[in-house]
Amino acid sequence: MANIKSAAKRARQSIKREERNRRIKSMLKTSVRRFEESLQAGDQEEARAKLHAAVRQIDKAAAKGIIHKNNAARKKSRLTRQFNNSAAV
Repeated sequence: MANIKSAAKRARQSIKREERNRRIKSMLKTSVRRFEESLQAGDQEEARAKLHAAVRQIDKAAAKGIIHKNNAARKKSRLTRQFNNSAAV
């Protein structure tokens, strides 16, 4: 445990920040999983809506610094490519 007041506060802030980051990452993974499940089901309209939701979650995570902007761009690109490939088939 920290002996200095400011160090103790930083430790408390770190715990809060870690919990928030974990929650946002979990929501992000869930939205991507839901998109992939709807894509597997073959429902294009639902997949389009889930893709939109997943991209929003990715953008929010990148804006808050939870994931890097290049990581966000890569994820969005891969999801969009999956959707376009399934629509073409």
